[in-house]
Amino acid sequence: MSLSRKRKKELEKLQKQAGNLWEAQQVLVGEAATVAREAGRQLGNYGREQVAPQVQAGYDKYAAPYVDKGKKVFNGTVIPAAGAVVGSALSVWDAANEQRSRLAGVRGPAPVVVPAKKGIGAGGVIAIILGVAAAVGVLYAAWQTLRADDELWVADDPLRAPDA
Repeated sequence: MSLSRKRKKELEKLQKQAGNLWEAQQVLVGEAATVAREAGRQLGNYGREQVAPQVQAGYDKYAAPYVDKGKKVFNGTVIPAAGAVVGSALSVWDAANEQRSRLAGVRGPAPVVVPAKKGIGAGGVIAIILGVAAAVGVLYAAWQTLRADDELWVADDPLRAPDA
């Protein structure tokens, strides 16, 4: 099927207009990227110069007194009480061991039975949870990096018009 000369001219004119529009859009997208970079830089400056000092002032005014009070209570009450409990428990343990050894000396040596450890402890569970969370984070980052979003791809030759 052949086109008339008039239609060919009209199609060539249309393709030229599409090419010009494509070039104008590429320039516009480049300028928009420049504006976006500058806006990000300005936002970072605003955050450092305006937001961070306000947040720090609010923390100092409202939260810091309670945090300091909590530290004083923890260091002045909780730690000494915990130390006393642990010290008392160790003293009782030592006394029980001493009594056991005295009784064993009277009756002769008794075999010491150590109970078998069952399953994993709290530390093992925490390690497994952290390992799974790290693996999920790595897989998510890889998925975000390797997913095929057509909108994110940039043309190889940004100034070349698409074929009509």
